[in-house]
Amino acid sequence: MEYANHLSEYAPAPSEAQVAEEVARIRAAAKGYETDEVYRLCYSAIDLTTLSCSDSVESVTAFARKAVEFYTNYPAIANVASICIYPPFVETVGLAVDDTPMRITSVAGGFPSSQTFLEVKMLETAMAVENGADEIDIVINVGKMLEGHYDEVANEVEVLRGEAGEDVVLKVILETGALKTPELIRRAALLAMFAGADFVKTSTGKIDVAATPEAAVVMCRAIRDYYDKTGRMVGFKPAGGVRSAADAVLYYTVVREILGERWLTPQFFRIGASSVANALLSAIVGEPVKYY
Repeated sequence: MEYANHLSEYAPAPSEAQVAEEVARIRAAAKGYETDEVYRLCYSAIDLTTLSCSDSVESVTAFARKAVEFYTNYPAIANVASICIYPPFVETVGLAVDDTPMRITSVAGGFPSSQTFLEVKMLETAMAVENGADEIDIVINVGKMLEGHYDEVANEVEVLRGEAGEDVVLKVILETGALKTPELIRRAALLAMFAGADFVKTSTGKIDVAATPEAAVVMCRAIRDYYDKTGRMVGFKPAGGVRSAADAVLYYTVVREILGERWLTPQFFRIGASSVANALLSAIVGEPVKYY
């Protein structure tokens, strides 16, 4: 399908100066949201993530069980939204989180580089879903995006959307640190949404530049503009480098200021992280906690 021609229906991205001005305004506003209520919401929006070369059935099982035990250890705090792992561990996590509301997120599609055959990406996505993944996180083909092959980028997302199935949440990672400019980030976000993304996500966390508030502003403005034209709500997920409670609140504030309160639920707002869970939990209970 041709997607690139639809980009002209949307206004260009804001300039870097305009983005910087908006980020400064949002940073100032974020100070007012460093509250228990916001910390709790951010915690409930976490995709608790382990994506290490040293992951094993044993380590992932222990990680997932720790997340399940949270329901008992902290019954007054809403637990994380999901556990995010590599595809071979979907079934492992499924056994651990069975009979809980926690969802299973699998990266797929040649994560983190997306540099493999489309057929391999399709099979990996389909197998992750078959093994029990509720949500799939894929990465756009950044090389094709940088070269301007926009229809190829979007059509690949469309194919993987089909492999995942309509009942599975599809999050599309833009790798904004590689795209760099507001205009490329905006185009990538729009293309992903045109092709059926349920969420657009900043980063894999595997390159030097991960989530930034500047990229978040551009992406959320694209989500808002897409919603204004189509009426379809698409979620936003910052990931990579979100470490402190203040970091989480900053991204919460970006969503609140640009998209509004309707987006401030785990259905439309997620945070991809592991270390920020301890930071938010510490902020909620009022003392240092190292749960994970």
